[in-house]
Amino acid sequence: MDSDTNAPKSKTPKKEKNKKNKKQKDVPPEPDRIEVAVEVVHEHPNKTAPVVGYFPSGFDPVKNYASGSGPSEFQLYRHRNMSKRMQLVVRPPGSSVEFVGSSFSGEAAAGHRAMFALGLLDKEAGTLKIVPIAGNKIFRLEPKIKGMEAADNEPANSTLEEMTPQQKIAETTSIWGTKRDIEKAKKKLALKQDEDPNSQRNLDVKLKNVSVNKSALESTESHVSRNIPPYDTSATTPQEAYVLDKIILTGEWDYLQDIYKNLHQEEKTDFSSYPTFVRNRVERLRKIKDESEQRKLSCILSYINHLIKFKDQHSFDVFSAKSHKIPNILRHKFTNMFAVSELRRLPPEKISLLVSYVLVLTLFADDFLTDCTDIAKDLSMNVMAVRQVYEQLGCKFTRQKSAFNGLRATLPVPLKFPELTQRKRKR
Repeated sequence: MDSDTNAPKSKTPKKEKNKKNKKQKDVPPEPDRIEVAVEVVHEHPNKTAPVVGYFPSGFDPVKNYASGSGPSEFQLYRHRNMSKRMQLVVRPPGSSVEFVGSSFSGEAAAGHRAMFALGLLDKEAGTLKIVPIAGNKIFRLEPKIKGMEAADNEPANSTLEEMTPQQKIAETTSIWGTKRDIEKAKKKLALKQDEDPNSQRNLDVKLKNVSVNKSALESTESHVSRNIPPYDTSATTPQEAYVLDKIILTGEWDYLQDIYKNLHQEEKTDFSSYPTFVRNRVERLRKIKDESEQRKLSCILSYINHLIKFKDQHSFDVFSAKSHKIPNILRHKFTNMFAVSELRRLPPEKISLLVSYVLVLTLFADDFLTDCTDIAKDLSMNVMAVRQVYEQLGCKFTRQKSAFNGLRATLPVPLKFPELTQRKRKR
């Protein structure tokens, strides 16, 4: 019995108690909760909001003051006309380095969607004030050497006073405007460069040393004024007079295979949805034995079809072409070439250009001997009006006594255009 009473006691219960005590000590105490009244202070135009910044270099103005160097000097500069353009400068005492941050350049100029605010908690009064910060920007204060690395220069007051209202609007747009507004402002400024006497003087100096190719200039002016497809006045054959490769580009031929594929289907295809000019030439297409020639003519007719349907889709009184699908590559090209307005209508001069493209392609389709009756119907134009457009393209009309007894348009070479006459304005 004595041996049992004198046996050493187990130490396990003490270890478990110590672990429990350690766990209780590691648990942090719950923070005190206080009820406060939240007040949101809005920005006042005549008062400067708190300025928030940071020093990426590691400079600490508080530690610098505690080391006995003295307080740093803080200065805030604001643009005279644009109040949100600010610049913060921190100058440590006795140092040749100053810290500069701005709200309009560097890191602050990057787009962000966050709204910054500063919270001021007064435990005694039980209030929490939410105050907006200056310019809704956090200033990145970069070190700069005084006099050598100055901050982003702001226009001087004298310069601002001399600026016209248009210049002030342009400057504001360049800083705060969207990309679209900035591009518009640049184009507008480029158009007004001739009003600047300095730029005009520089232009005159540059033009003195420029040799002008008068023949090329006359050809360009003629092309613009005549409003017709690309042509070559030095061509010796009708096929070269109008440049087909510049009318139908290389990458567009693959999207014009619809008529060629329909010709080679087992079941006979209905071409009733195509223009009259195209339908009247389907049988001639079937008789062509050369595959490359048949494919080329099919593509030209398909291009004519898309041009006519594009014109009809942008007309007030034609609704039959609404369901027609034009390949995206061609639709994008037509929209830019013929300047479709926001009202989805074609300007009159662009309608004339489209008609010229169609008529030139009809010459290629009929081997430069074509009748204008069916194409006039497809274009919803008078036959005489279509004849006039052919003549403006350099065509002549001859009377055929064979199977077709009537006038047909031919294209003699070299190209000779009728003289352009300007209408006199009525007084």
